[in-house]
Amino acid sequence: MDDDPSVREMLTRVLVGEEYLVMPAASGPDALRVAAATEVDLVLLDLNMPGQNGWDTFERLTASNPLLPVIIITARSNQLFAALASGVGALLEKPLDFPKLLQTIANLLAEPDESRLARMAGRAAEFHYLPAQHNEESERNS
Repeated sequence: MDDDPSVREMLTRVLVGEEYLVMPAASGPDALRVAAATEVDLVLLDLNMPGQNGWDTFERLTASNPLLPVIIITARSNQLFAALASGVGALLEKPLDFPKLLQTIANLLAEPDESRLARMAGRAAEFHYLPAQHNEESERNS
């Protein structure tokens, strides 16, 4: 879920193209309604959401389903330690690298429940971090 309609549409197209069933949500409350009404296998969650921020939405989603794999997607800097402390499965910074996103989704869907529980409990578990990609042109323009 993402608050930007063009980002939601692009993510939906990419994921549907990979044969995933996608239920986009425009806000935290929308995402909570979708998750309450439908069995959800994985959540892509933007931190900048209207109505309820992403971290609050994450807490509510995982309170009712602690095994739910969540990938935080954000343009915010300095979210790594919050992500590690929260127990999310992955933190991906924008702009997104779609092949890495798809690989991260596949990895988290294949992950055993024990690994998810360990991560949520703060024990050692695999965590996926994909920092924003900086190309040479953006480096020159900085």
